[in-house]
Amino acid sequence: MKQGEVKLYDKRVGVITQTADGFEFCYDADYASVSTNEAISLIFPLQEKAYKSTILFPFFDGLIPEGWLLDIAERNWKINPHDRMELLLTCCKDCLGAVSIERMEEEGGEK
Repeated sequence: MKQGEVKLYDKRVGVITQTADGFEFCYDADYASVSTNEAISLIFPLQEKAYKSTILFPFFDGLIPEGWLLDIAERNWKINPHDRMELLLTCCKDCLGAVSIERMEEEGGEK
């Protein structure tokens, strides 16, 4: 199971997970409980319940680089271009904008 820590302005706000059924994004309960905290996007208003989708949410998919930069990432890290979650976890630690994704260790200590 692949997971990424979702950060807004370098502060952890939640976790995105690839599950057997698709994808989940969930705000941390402490973050979601403060109504003055900022949502990562208008399509992800603050809530404690997990958002679920059978495909990678378009918001997160939009963080993945495109064109020549994507080609470089796929070649250098030998990533399958259809593995969008792996691309997200590999390429979006330091992406443009306020949101970033950092890979979380999988069970067993592997990354």
